[in-house]
Amino acid sequence: MGDTLDFWRVESVSPDKLLRLRAEMKLPGNGWLQFQTEKISATTSRLIQTVYFAPKGLFGFIYWYALYPIHSLLLQGTISNIARSSETPNDQSTSR
Repeated sequence: MGDTLDFWRVESVSPDKLLRLRAEMKLPGNGWLQFQTEKISATTSRLIQTVYFAPKGLFGFIYWYALYPIHSLLLQGTISNIARSSETPNDQSTSR
């Protein structure tokens, strides 16, 4: 815990279950990005991505809702890339 990843700091980890990152960028509030896994069957899992934002004041609300469409697109891309890379067999994965 406490490690950084770009503009995020690892706040909580539960191996194979949960990763919670706290935003360290300047925001009009506090933000977190959380990934959880949910076992569906012996060979299938679901990855759940949740964004939390606690706005500070009116500007925080305006910021969040004004940028919501952009955040939505970025986060959809993030979860899609994670899902795609998780489906790549380990012996065929490539590093970029």
